[in-house]
Amino acid sequence: MKGILLFGHGARNPEWAQPFHRIRDAILAREPEALVEPGFLELTRPSFDEGVDCLVRQGATKIVVVPIFMAAGSHVKKDLPQMAANAMDRHAGLVISLAAPVGEAEPVLAAMADYALSVDPDDEGAER
Repeated sequence: MKGILLFGHGARNPEWAQPFHRIRDAILAREPEALVEPGFLELTRPSFDEGVDCLVRQGATKIVVVPIFMAAGSHVKKDLPQMAANAMDRHAGLVISLAAPVGEAEPVLAAMADYALSVDPDDEGAER
């Protein structure tokens, strides 16, 4: 059974993680039976390991890690593969695959371009 781990850096401010929960909610709204959890590198819970463990407890045997990063820096290129390998060592038979960071996905780039083009500087929501 497939699980999805939404991987992020983490931050001291707990509100920082809200977009991850909104992404999770959007996935579950589309596919209520999906196994999807957040997991963070540092400062925010659940940790990567806690997110993986939660998915495994729910029955996941394959996990795709989706890095919610703009690009593949050292956390995605070095830290994440090692964390995935360690998790597979902890859970016999578990297979973890790593997706490209969302900021490198063409549909995401197109959505950000659409958003940037649509922002009206006269709207109350636009920062000044």
